[in-house]
Amino acid sequence: MDFLTMIFASVDNVTIYVVAFVFALTIIVFIHEFGHFQVARWCGVDIEAFSIGFGKEIFGWQDRYGTRWKLCWIPLGGYVKFRGDANAASLPQPGAVEAGKGQPGLFHGKPVWQRAAVVAAGPIANFLLAIFIFSAAFMTVGAPVSEPRVDELMPGSAAEKAGIQKGDLIVNIEGRNIVTFDDLIKSVVARGGDELEVTIERAGKRIELVLVPDVVEEPDGKGGVARRGLLGVKHNNAAGMNYQKLGPIDALNEGVENTWFIVDTTFRYLAKLVTGRESTDQLGGPLSIAQAAGDAAYAGPFYFITMIAFLSVSIGLINLFPIPMLDGGHLVYYAVEAVRGKPLGESAQEWGFRIGFSFVIMLMLVGTWNDVVRVINRVFGG
Repeated sequence: MDFLTMIFASVDNVTIYVVAFVFALTIIVFIHEFGHFQVARWCGVDIEAFSIGFGKEIFGWQDRYGTRWKLCWIPLGGYVKFRGDANAASLPQPGAVEAGKGQPGLFHGKPVWQRAAVVAAGPIANFLLAIFIFSAAFMTVGAPVSEPRVDELMPGSAAEKAGIQKGDLIVNIEGRNIVTFDDLIKSVVARGGDELEVTIERAGKRIELVLVPDVVEEPDGKGGVARRGLLGVKHNNAAGMNYQKLGPIDALNEGVENTWFIVDTTFRYLAKLVTGRESTDQLGGPLSIAQAAGDAAYAGPFYFITMIAFLSVSIGLINLFPIPMLDGGHLVYYAVEAVRGKPLGESAQEWGFRIGFSFVIMLMLVGTWNDVVRVINRVFGG
């Protein structure tokens, strides 16, 4: 392959990753902001702008309600701007709270429960999108099905130490029924180092065991390190993965379960991060999201659409964190208002938003730095 061929091949690869990233993020952001938008409309709030992206407008239009729908140059988020908002983070303009009492279209004059509903609608829309995508995938393509039977044991593994033997069927972990080998992986991947109660079936009899999954570190394919729980069992799947199409009810149940699994795994990681059992080197920024989107796009439509579901849950969950500027921070403000009987002062809210903004920027810098380190490691083999 000559130099020019390599250059053009690299350009093509970058283009696919960028397009996949922008497409996935645009769908997720649109659904999130549309959740805010629709509930605000139901509550009679005047909406000035619905923006996908930040910065200078590329194109847009005005609807019959006076809302400016627009697409902007920086595709890293979006916002819905209500009448009375000082900025895209929905910080109220000076005097907007008092003015809202006589102007029904002002967001900040609405009852606290309506404002809370509008704010919560964005993350909820993300969760619903994920459930819909997973459910649709299970109905049309099917759910991966592989019996959770132990065909091979890794010497010295957690499973071997606990007394699991070749041929055992793992049927329950911590009260959760294990139906497929994928269920088994999901049940231990975030539980490395935790003590788990496991039920196995051997020769028609059920046996209760206690084991602690090993914590393993391995390259994450992006120049970094991923940590996960490992039992040390293998399943013979030489014939390939089988997919079983599910009916609407079962598909919906699986969609909800997959969505909750992402939430549960995230909280377990955060808990270990706080207690020092995990480090921040697993946090990622835009480059990590772009790589995940591009890799999924290369793998095929099924993987790409389910990757969108995964990102949708993650973004919805992050927005619920109790950080001023994020949706969760607004909900904290409204909870305080409900208890006090009046909102926090404008100065307190402004300082809260400044602190929240600084914290979000710090997280973005950490994630971006991790991205850069992974790229360097990947390029130079560090």
